[in-house]
Amino acid sequence: MPTRTHTRSTRPAAAGVEVRLPWWAVALPAVAFGALLLLMAGPGQAHAATGDPAVGRLLERIVALLTR
Repeated sequence: MPTRTHTRSTRPAAAGVEVRLPWWAVALPAVAFGALLLLMAGPGQAHAATGDPAVGRLLERIVALLTR
């Protein structure tokens, strides 16, 4: 008995592919990145790690805002 062969459709792929992620799939990497950033650039080490004092002050303000 002959089997049917599947032919490719000539229709273009769907233009609006929608992917829905759960809230934690976005929040978890953001929280992990923030925690690693805080561990890398503590308030006392920010000035020693960079030659530009403006970057150190910016990091200190970010840490101060996040620790409130």
